[in-house]
Amino acid sequence: MSGERLIYLPLGGAGEIGMNAYVYGYGPKGRERLILVDLGVAFPDMDTSPGVDLIMPDISWLADKLDRLEAIFITHAHEDHIGALAHLWPTLRKPVYARKFTATIGRLKFEEYGLPKDAITTVESRPHTVEAGPFKVQFVPVAHSIPESGGLVIDTPAGRIFHSGDFKRDATPIVGEGWDDAVMEAIAAERPIKALMCDSTNVFSLHEGRSESTLKDPIAELIKNSGGMVVATTFASNVARLKTLAEAGRMADRSVCLLGRAMKRMVSAAEESGVLKDFPPVITPEQALEVPRKNLMLIVTGSQGERRAASAQLSRGKYLGIEMKEGDTFLFSSKIIPGNERGVYAIVNALSEKGVNIVDDNNGLYHVSGHANRPDLEHVHRLFLPDMLIPMHGEHRHLREHARIGLEAGIASAVVTNGMMMDITGDVPKVAEHIEAGRTYLDGSVLIGALDGVVRNRIRMALNGLAMVTVILDEQDRPLGEAWVELMGLPETGKGGRNLAETLETELTEFLDGAGRKILANDDKMDEALRKIVRQVSMEEIGKKPEVIVVVSRLAAE
Repeated sequence: MSGERLIYLPLGGAGEIGMNAYVYGYGPKGRERLILVDLGVAFPDMDTSPGVDLIMPDISWLADKLDRLEAIFITHAHEDHIGALAHLWPTLRKPVYARKFTATIGRLKFEEYGLPKDAITTVESRPHTVEAGPFKVQFVPVAHSIPESGGLVIDTPAGRIFHSGDFKRDATPIVGEGWDDAVMEAIAAERPIKALMCDSTNVFSLHEGRSESTLKDPIAELIKNSGGMVVATTFASNVARLKTLAEAGRMADRSVCLLGRAMKRMVSAAEESGVLKDFPPVITPEQALEVPRKNLMLIVTGSQGERRAASAQLSRGKYLGIEMKEGDTFLFSSKIIPGNERGVYAIVNALSEKGVNIVDDNNGLYHVSGHANRPDLEHVHRLFLPDMLIPMHGEHRHLREHARIGLEAGIASAVVTNGMMMDITGDVPKVAEHIEAGRTYLDGSVLIGALDGVVRNRIRMALNGLAMVTVILDEQDRPLGEAWVELMGLPETGKGGRNLAETLETELTEFLDGAGRKILANDDKMDEALRKIVRQVSMEEIGKKPEVIVVVSRLAAE
């Protein structure tokens, strides 16, 4: 229809791995009806976001258009796709649609935050269709490293979109449905694919992806031949891997114990939603204390080095009374996510000091990825034969490489990053607009904007230290006593062993004694002058300019 357009706008997940949030819109320019696909988190680090609990997309653009937002669709239950839903839904307050396992996880999160669980609707997979304004949306089962992942068929008046979500070509994923080429061919045959929005995570992996089922025998053999207690860690959400590990433990005549709240919750949700059946019996941590070490296997959280997870606590000492000892085996059935190396290696080294035998993924022997590798991506391109390819879920280098592969195959392709609104109405994707796609931080229990200055100030204090100056003036604006300085994050002594706080207090007091009434009567001038002295003296004494807080207290005249 003339004047109508189809738009695509990533608010997160395009140009980064994590924090996925993708907007689709159709209608007259500036008045499009909208849907949101996924609302996930990224995880902070001490260098760029100290003290922050979670990082989420900035949804200000959507919040200004709530009258046009029809619904939210969640492709699967990984935190980078669903983790922000409970935090940001109170702003959006729109219907949420997900498959049963994902909906179960979502409702648990809503319950935790006192939100209405009936806001999340469980939907069946294709051919079941959800109508949301001009959009008709079907969930298509795909294999991934969590049960019931779904790609989305999004039908619009301007054409059909296939939003892949996270996926791999695995016909036998142990738990949940496998990838089915015939289903994908049928989708493309039913109506041509206008745009393929496609996972790009493993575009640099040149070999075909391997099935989850290939791990069963190697893991069983490893556990069978291990002495002492065996501990294995993997992603808590990888229910298929948990089942493989637990079955291998039982085959080796070991009692199996799950340690970690997230792991127990995932198994429980998988059983409740019906995707997990025949999970081996497990024992409690209290029962584990009574089992001989050679007959015990623990499956624990913390594969990415999280300090409070079971893996880290076992590496530091006892956890729930259980302790690792020399001759035990610790298996990392996982890959390290870039950025988590420091935490993981801290666990590895601490376990090594205890004499524990450490086994990593061993070049894929004990772990396979949940994402499609390059040959698999190319296969999917050929299955769908889309008019255009827009890579998503990847850093910029992933998106660029994926787009290059598409272009070489003759598919119109574009590198689209967060904040780039694309008009995909025609045959070639075109940039329609750039919007500010920032970040929102969960800081304790409060949501703050990335540009609010809170985290920036925290970083500045961490890098430079803090000096707090207190000055008391009487009714005539004359100093009462000396200036008082408190220091945090700074050395006690400066040049020649002089006490830094005392040196600062001396310099500040000398200034106050000689300052004129114009300065002493003006809080702004006092703040500026005292701050300058502290930074200059600190630079001379210790080579750093700290952050400075000046408190001027004035006694009121009676």
